[in-house]
Amino acid sequence: MARIDYQTLLDNALKSVVKDALIHAQFNGLGDGTHFFITFKTRDPGVVLPDFLRMRYPDIMTIVLQYSYNNLNVSDKEFGVQLTFDGRPFFIRVPFSALVEFKDPSVDFMLSFHHKAQTAADNDMELPLDERYESVPDTGRVVSLEEFRKNRKPQQ
Repeated sequence: MARIDYQTLLDNALKSVVKDALIHAQFNGLGDGTHFFITFKTRDPGVVLPDFLRMRYPDIMTIVLQYSYNNLNVSDKEFGVQLTFDGRPFFIRVPFSALVEFKDPSVDFMLSFHHKAQTAADNDMELPLDERYESVPDTGRVVSLEEFRKNRKPQQ
């Protein structure tokens, strides 16, 4: 008989608290002094970030929702928001499954999540480093592009 995974059940219930808080902010805004710190895994499947942010934060990133955010959209499985980085607006999307931590310091509230490693098959950039494909086997022969250029007949 399969065991009940209480940790996953608890994490899912707590992520619904985050979802509800974000829905509240989506429709009502954030009150004076209220701000959210949201920490997530940047390489989890479904996370959408500009490339320069993924390079700057290759594993984990914390965003702050306070004054300068726009277009907060929350669904059952993820949220998306437009934030400003280096003076330019960018849209990011974060699945709730990628969450590591949620804080609202204005009321001394914090949730931490037990993150299970996930891999994505659709994009090599989203795979953890230890699961990327091994390099091409060394055949001992170096092939030059010049060989192909010399053998190519000119078109007439």
